[in-house]
Amino acid sequence: QVQLVESGGGLVQPGGSLRLSCSASGFTPYYYSIGWFRQAPGKEREGVACISGSDDSTYNAESVKGRFTISRDPAKNTIYLQMDSLKPEDTAVYYCATRRQDRCSLFTRGPAWADYWGQGTQVTVSS
Repeated sequence: QVQLVESGGGLVQPGGSLRLSCSASGFTPYYYSIGWFRQAPGKEREGVACISGSDDSTYNAESVKGRFTISRDPAKNTIYLQMDSLKPEDTAVYYCATRRQDRCSLFTRGPAWADYWGQGTQVTVSS
C-alpha cells in the first residue's frame, strides 16, 4: 500500500526558508518518481518539482527555479523540498505525489501525472 506523508510546513517571512519532507512507503523507489505540487486558494494545483526514481534526475518549474531544490535520502526513503527565498505567492498547500514511472518526463501534465497523493502541508509566506 503506497503511503506518502508530508511534514515541515509552517509560517515563514518573505525571503525565508523551509524544508518540506515526504516520507514514502509501500513501493520500490527505483520504479517510481516523486513530485511536489502546490495549490493556492482559488487556483489550480500545479507541479513544482520532480525527482526521478531511477537516476535522481530532477525537474523544476520555472516559477521556482533557482529557489527550490528537490532531493532524496534513499536510506530513509524520504524526499525533501528545500525552499529558499520564499515569496508571498509561494503560499499554498504543498502535496507530495508519486507515479509508477522511473522518469519525470510526463510531470508537466500537471495533477493528472500522479497515481498517489499525500495529505498536504500548509506553507504560508507572510510578514
